[in-house]
Parts: sequence; C-alpha cells; structure tokens
Amino acid sequence: MRRRPGIGGLQTAAAARDQYRLLGENVAKLRTDLMKEQLATFKSQLEDFARKHKNDIRKNPTFRAQFHEMCSKVGVDPLASNKGFWAELLGIGDFYYELGVQIVEICLATRLLNGGLINLQELLDLLRQKRKNAREPVSEDDCLRAISKLKVLGSGFEVISVGKKKLIRSVPTELNKDHNEILELAQAQGFVTVEEVERRLSWVAGRAIDALETLLEEGLAMIDDGHKDGKRRYWFPCVSSISTVVGADTTFV
Repeated sequence: MRRRPGIGGLQTAAAARDQYRLLGENVAKLRTDLMKEQLATFKSQLEDFARKHKNDIRKNPTFRAQFHEMCSKVGVDPLASNKGFWAELLGIGDFYYELGVQIVEICLATRLLNGGLINLQELLDLLRQKRKNAREPVSEDDCLRAISKLKVLGSGFEVISVGKKKLIRSVPTELNKDHNEILELAQAQGFVTVEEVERRLSWVAGRAIDALETLLEEGLAMIDDGHKDGKRRYWFPCVSSISTVVGADTTFV
C-alpha cells in the first residue's frame, strides 16, 4: 500500500514552491529593470540625436517622419504637449498645432463644395498653397499626424480609406459599405451615373438610387444634368479636384 506524504514532506514541498516563486519574481524584476535601463538609455540617445539633427527634423519632412517612427518605438510622443523638452528643443508641437488650425480652416472653407469629405492629396495641395511663405515644408505624414491630434476636438475629424485614396472627414457622417463602393467607383472619372453603378456593381436600380440620394443629401455629391444623353451625373468633389468639378461645362443644381 502506497504511503501518503507526512507533514514534513508537505512542508518541504511548500517551501520549495515558495523558493521557485521568489526566484521567478526576482528574474522578472531583473528583466524589467534591465528593460527600463535600456529604454532610458535609448531615450537619452534619442534626445542627443534630436539636438544634433534638430534643423533636419524641422525642415525635412522625410527625416521628420523617420524621427517620429523612432520616437513611437520607445513610447515618446513629441506632440503630446506644447511644453517640455521636445517642444522647447524642436518646436514641432507649435508646428503641428498651426498645421491643425490650417487644416480646420481648409475643411470649413471647402465644406459647401465637398460635404465635409476631402481628398488627402487635395487637402495637402491647399495646405501648401496656404503655407507657401512658411519655412517648413509639409508632407502627407505631417498632415496625418496633425489630423490625429484633431480627434480630441470630438468634431468628426477622421481619416478614412476608399479604394486607393485617403479621405479626410470633418463632419460626423457615417458611410456604409454601399457609399464606400460608389466613392471608389467614382475615383476613375470623378462622377458616376445610376446606370453605371447598376452595371459595374451589379445592383438593382433602387439600391443605386437610394445610396446616391443619401450621398447627395449629406452634401457629398453634386448633380449634373447638363449632358445630351440625358443621364444624370453625380459628381464627388472628395475624389476629384474641386477645380475640375467647378470648371467643367456643366449645370449644377
């Protein structure tokens, strides 16, 4: 008959378990301390790098994007505040604050034309025109980072992808799958017709008309009834240049 372990054996086993637990905790603490030390060293090196290359970070958009990527890997956000080491050294907090204000101004100024949905490339072109006398050039990465900071306003600023293009939404409009498919289809010419939507997306007429009329009501589309074939065009300024739409030989209603 197998004998059960005595009290002494149970105490020995419990003591062994406690020792293993303590050993595990010590190893975990050593690893954590080592990681903290390495992180502190890397942050210090990052600060030295920023001091050495601050002019390149300010003036070169590509270099600035790579610097942001390095920062994100160690949990540093130079845009978190307009105060502190990074803002004082680089001044990039003020740069993105100014950029954010200009983005809001452009979105408001073009909202009647595009319904609050603007192509990222067009926004970037308008930004560059607005900042033509500024010392710092602006890249797409700069634009996206500034927009990410606008989310705290809670006013609907968001980057959405439609096909291969990025669009900036500045109004709290919800786009469903049908709306996105129409916008993607419109990227080829800047407009679609009901017949084209039916044919290309294999939809029935009711589905196409409902989706297009919703986009029209939201201010994202413009109607063009000025063609000889009698087919109504739905233009989308958010996926085509505003100047292309306005400059076309059309009659908008």
